[in-house]
This record gives sequence, C-alpha cells and structure tokens, in this order.
Amino acid sequence: MRFKQLALAAALGAAAFAGPVRAETVVKAVMHSDVKIIDPIWTTAYISRNVGYMIYDTLYALDAKGDVQPEMVDTTDISADKLTYTIKLRDGLLWHDGTPVTADDCIASIKRWSAKDTLGQKVFSTFVDNMSTPDAKTIVIKLKEPTGLLLFALGKPSSNVPFMMPKRVAETDPNKQISDYTGSGPFVLKQDEWKPGDKIVFTKFAKYKPRTEPASGLAGGKVVNVDRVEWLAISDAQQAMNALAAGEIDYFEQPPHDLLPLVKGDANLKLVTGATGQFTMRINSTQPPFTNPKIKQALWYALNQEDFLKAAVGNAEYYKTCKSFYPCGTPMATDVGMAGLLEGNAKKSQELLKEAGYDGTPVVLMASTDLPILTNLSPVAKQLLERGGFKVDMQSMDWQTLVARRAKKDAPNAGGWNIFNTAWVTADILNPAMVGFMNASCEKALPGWPCDPALEKIREAFLRAPDLATQKQLAADAQKEAIAYTTHIPLGEYDQPIAVRKNINNTMVAPVPVFWNLTKK
Repeated sequence: MRFKQLALAAALGAAAFAGPVRAETVVKAVMHSDVKIIDPIWTTAYISRNVGYMIYDTLYALDAKGDVQPEMVDTTDISADKLTYTIKLRDGLLWHDGTPVTADDCIASIKRWSAKDTLGQKVFSTFVDNMSTPDAKTIVIKLKEPTGLLLFALGKPSSNVPFMMPKRVAETDPNKQISDYTGSGPFVLKQDEWKPGDKIVFTKFAKYKPRTEPASGLAGGKVVNVDRVEWLAISDAQQAMNALAAGEIDYFEQPPHDLLPLVKGDANLKLVTGATGQFTMRINSTQPPFTNPKIKQALWYALNQEDFLKAAVGNAEYYKTCKSFYPCGTPMATDVGMAGLLEGNAKKSQELLKEAGYDGTPVVLMASTDLPILTNLSPVAKQLLERGGFKVDMQSMDWQTLVARRAKKDAPNAGGWNIFNTAWVTADILNPAMVGFMNASCEKALPGWPCDPALEKIREAFLRAPDLATQKQLAADAQKEAIAYTTHIPLGEYDQPIAVRKNINNTMVAPVPVFWNLTKK
C-alpha cells in the first residue's frame, strides 16, 4: 500500500512538472457550399478546389504579384532553345501515408489534370512532346515548340488546379471520380469524420515541410498554425451569421452583401479581403433551342448586367458592370464586340427569335438555391429571358446537384439542361487560354460543350504570341468569336469579402480561401 501511495505521489509530481497540456486549436468555418464531391480534377466546382488546396500541393504557384514561383519544386532548368524543362523536386515531400512523393506521381498527375483543364489541354496537346523521369526526383518535359505558358499552366491558381496526387490515384480516368484522397498538402482529410450535409474535417499534417519563403498569394511557405479545421454545412446565411456573432464559428467565407453591415457593426467581427468574381451565364450548345446560333444571339440582347448585379449584390460599393470576358482593369480587358449587347433590349431579342423561327421550346434553367451569391441570378434571368420572348422552365436545386447535373448530356426534358448561372474568380479568366468557358473543343470542353474550331485556333495562337500587343489583339479576336458563337455571357463583376472573428489573423490575400498562415488567438 505504501508503495502504491509513493508511486501515485511521484506520478502527480511528474505531471505537475510537465506543465499544462496545450489545448487543440480548432477553426470552424462555413464555406460557400457543402462538400459532396472532392475530386478537384473531375469537377471545376470551387468548393472541390478549396478542398484541393487543403490536402494537395502544386509544383508551382502564383504569388501575390501573379508571378510563378516554385512550390514542390527545388530547381527548374530551361534549355537554351526553350524546348527542355528539367524540374527537380525539393527534399522532404511526403504523401499523407508517409511514402515519398516521386516524379512518376507528378507526371501521372499532370496527365490527368491536362486532360480536363482548359489551359492544360491546350499547352500539353499542342506544345508538349513527351515527359520522362530520369530519377525519382526529376521531371523532364520536352516541347515540340516553345511556349511561355508551360510553368504558368503548372502553377495556375484555380479550377482546374494541377494538384499532385499519388500515381495510383492519378491514373484514375479523369472522367471518373477518385475515392482515395491521399495528398501531400498541409492538411489531411479526416475521411472518417466527413459527413456530407454536416461537416468535413481537416487536421494538420505534422510531416508537411513548408518552403522557407514567406507566404505570398498561393506561393511561399504554407505554415499551418492550427491543429484542426472544420467546415460546417450551414446553408442558411442568417444562421451562419448568427453563429459567427455568437462565436460558434470563426470564419464565414461568403457572407451575403446585405449582411455585411452586421459585421461592420459588431466589435468582435471584421471583414478581410476575399475574391473578386465575374457572374456568368453558361449555355448548353448541344441542345435545342441553343443549337440555333440566332436564338443564342437573342440572349445577348435580352440580358442586362445591372439587373443581375443589383439582385445578387445590391450594394454598388461591391459591384461593377464590365462588358468584357476578361476582368476589367487587367491587360486583356476589352469591350470589343459588345456594342448594344447586355442592355435589356427585349424588342431586339424578340425580333431575333422570330427570325430564327423559335417555336417556344422551353429553356431549362438550372437554379442553385444554397449559394447566397448565386441565388438571385436565376430569377432575374428568367424574368429577362421571358421578357425577351423565351419560354423558361426554372428548376431549383442545391449547387452540388447542379454540378452533377451539368455534366449530363441528356435532353433538357430528360434530366439535362439548357443554361445555368455561376461565377468565376477573376484569377481564372485573365486571358482566352485560361477562360474555361471559352474552351470550344467540343467533347473536351467544359459542360456546355461548345464546338468552334475558329475560336480554338485563336486560343492556340495566343499561346504562341511573342509580345503583349499581339496577346491583346488575339484576346480581342477571341472575345469577338466567343460572342458570335455564344459560349457564355459575362454578367458583371463583384467583390466578396470574408467575415471572421477578430481573433482570426493573418488570413492570406489570394483568389482562393486557404487556411495556412492563419492564426487564432
């Protein structure tokens, strides 16, 4: 008995000298959508992209200035003729299962990504001759002809992102979803705690080796300062705002603009810089009535940017009209071809429909209901299109259902669709080679599947452009052709602040919400 008492006393004394156990740092966030699809190559959905940045890493990344920087890469050697790129991986790269990242993993990942991504398709099908791995840490890419966009493509910031995956995963058909979510990024997906409709959980990857450079944009050292991140599925924006005010969550990715005054009026909350986006209408070019070019042209006259912006954002401080496929204020921005368009000319729309012989075929408009920033776009579209002479069947659904349905090529009355509204962050639409909806490569294009060889020829020429002046001219040419074909329609630009508790600091200014560098006091 005496021995037990001494042992207990010794144990208590040791515990006292060991000091208090550090509490786990948990950040609870409400993102713009529930997570039902994780594969960020299979879909361009931003919530899947956001998951990708948590659990995967990239070979290169863009810094805050938009310059390409190495991320998983140690050195990049480019031959004098600019046809051979020798890329060496940096030391210490591990998959979440503890095995080392290899060059073979990266080549398999590049192949899967480039089969789906708009820019990746162009660069790798047109310019890349072959890829090889002379050793486990070296990637050699040989080109058929030079292009200045190879490294930019491998570091592009948004959907689809060239995330690196283990070879066994990356060899999955890009048109089929993966089920193994092993990455090498700063966080690990807790798959056993993922409950769609409830939450998805990420924990710090203890063996992740960040770069030594300061974080900048999506580049630099991805230093994780929290132990656990939980994304909670709260679809009601007011409920999410109440949870933020009550301290039940720490981070609200996309607070509706009409609720921003509540953030500004609460001493415990603050707004931080989020993404800038472009509202966009996507047209399915494979299904009537939009197999008729003149009927597609009527859309340009029926619609009006200001109406969409007022309905979706409301506060003019956070939006602006912009008659350009590329972000206003960026080098490629142009209003060429836009004269008289997007001004709500219902009469002109009706005239075009009559000339085209429009027979009243209903336009199936998929309307997302759970993303506040998008919710009001479809009712406005329905009103303007009906005013312009279209018959519209608006079908409401949550965003993840819309994402799954838009991949279907069925007839609209059999589960397919004609149009939907979405938004692109401006980092995705800087030039015609990047704009996902400008990809007009038929079956290889994003859902909507435009098929326009003339536009593809212009986009390829852009990749070969020797100077900025030539790039600008080709960007303008691409815009004119995309308008003539009607691949998609820009509906104006907006700024989307993020709302956080005031004890959340060091959030990154980037086109994607990321949780490295962030601290919680």
